[in-house]
Amino acid sequence: MVAAVQPASQAPRKRAGRRVALASAIAAAFALPTGLPGHSGGQALAQAPASNVPTIPVVRPKIETVSDTLEITGNAAAVNQVKLLARVVGFLEKISFEDGAFVRKGDLLFTIQQDQYKAQLKQAEAQLQLQQAALNYAKTEVVRYTALLKRDAATQVDVDHWNFEKQSAEANILAAQAQVAIAQLNLSYTEVRAPFDGQMGKHLIDPGNVVGGNGQEAALAEITQLDPIYVEANISTQQALQIRANLDQRRLTLAELHQVPIDVQLSGESGFPHRGTLEYVAPAIDPATGTLLVRGILANPNRTMLPGMFANLRLPMGKVVKSALMVPDRALQEDQGGRYLLVVNQNDVIEQRYVQLGELVGGLRVISSGLNKDDRVVVGELWRATPGIKVAPQITSIGG
Repeated sequence: MVAAVQPASQAPRKRAGRRVALASAIAAAFALPTGLPGHSGGQALAQAPASNVPTIPVVRPKIETVSDTLEITGNAAAVNQVKLLARVVGFLEKISFEDGAFVRKGDLLFTIQQDQYKAQLKQAEAQLQLQQAALNYAKTEVVRYTALLKRDAATQVDVDHWNFEKQSAEANILAAQAQVAIAQLNLSYTEVRAPFDGQMGKHLIDPGNVVGGNGQEAALAEITQLDPIYVEANISTQQALQIRANLDQRRLTLAELHQVPIDVQLSGESGFPHRGTLEYVAPAIDPATGTLLVRGILANPNRTMLPGMFANLRLPMGKVVKSALMVPDRALQEDQGGRYLLVVNQNDVIEQRYVQLGELVGGLRVISSGLNKDDRVVVGELWRATPGIKVAPQITSIGG
């Protein structure tokens, strides 16, 4: 009887042992206390945070002298855009460019019928030769009759007459020379050439049409200069007054104005890769808009900018901020309270610090208030950096 009961009494103890072993395995896998007698997992977990302080990269603010700037939106505009007109009457004989082609200053673009203007030039040159012959003859007669007068073989009237003829021929020569110049000019107008380096638009009149007649001012084509190029924008009256105040109410001379740098950014570009200078500031506020027109000029050798493109301009405000505190722009975060930084205090605990922002210079942002020069600003591991936790700060280079 005893031998039959003994295996049954041992089965519950074996199942309890397996449950203990399974619970220990699960607790070890998930680092959870088992709560079972003799298990030390709870004590190990309690001790873990003390040795698991996260290492967080931080930087000290960079101290530099920076100039306050203004960012506004404007448009690119052509420095020169000209409609090419026919200045003499005639049939349009030839077009010497392809629509949209880039041409150099002086390149032949259109040819107007030249025959009649060549003939007019020859006629004017012939008239000039005639007047030169008349002058030579008058000079000869003046000499002859002056000699005869001394021998009483001629009268003073004869001498005066040939002096008149000489002076008249000299005047006629001047008139004939002017006619030659006009004829040469008209002949030159039969060739329409590029007034500057630029890009041609499409031709607007086909060969075979009469151009330049009866006061006709129809354009043959349009040419646009793309290098250099203007960038125009409008600043508000308040911004203009602030710039004036920053300059202590001093008006810049034209030479000083042309030395003011501007930076330009096109849509989709990072930073302001295009550099130029200020070229013009309107002398008065536009009463209709309450704005002041400013215009910059910059090189455009690759024709990256085209007239009409939107562009962002960065202009100096005339104010220099000394000892400005700058931090990487990537360190800034935002919530409903505004823009803030995470700062590690003296006890190595993270604090949330709301700040006021200044200019963006490269990848660094000027902090105008809310930050001290000795603060340690969190710049990495932001997903782990939570206000109120203790961290191990690691000073890194600010770059920028």
